[in-house]
Amino acid sequence: MKLHNLLIKDMIIEELDSQDKEGALKEMVNFLKRRKKISKKKELYGKLLQREELGSTAIGEGVAIPHCKMKGVKNPIVLLAISRKSIDFQSLDGNPSNIFFLVVSSPDNPSLNLQILAAIASLVRKSESLLKKILNAKNVSTILEIIREEEEKISEQR
Repeated sequence: MKLHNLLIKDMIIEELDSQDKEGALKEMVNFLKRRKKISKKKELYGKLLQREELGSTAIGEGVAIPHCKMKGVKNPIVLLAISRKSIDFQSLDGNPSNIFFLVVSSPDNPSLNLQILAAIASLVRKSESLLKKILNAKNVSTILEIIREEEEKISEQR
């Protein structure tokens, strides 16, 4: 599964205004509501907070993958949000997060959800310069190109 096939231009927040975890989640949920990707923003926000209570979705390396399953979601939703200021997402490595891949999928297809999460985690783990490149990108098109290039590099290494 290729992340660059799931992520589209109008699903990228170039700079989060929020300074904390709850604010960042709320900002991402409101963004999805404005884009008409979801109808129940309170429900989604609640599910994301519940998931965070189980354990932080920050995987280290400056990346967090807040995610949940929600009824009524036909196709998986993948949103990329960036915070150059950094947000404390209680990462296991103790470092703040700058890049957030928000994933919302249907409870009817748990394997697809796991494939998306695995693709993101693999990209983050295997790409040495992903964070730096995304943080330095000047626009959404460049961000998408960086993700595509990094995924191709990883594929070639296999």
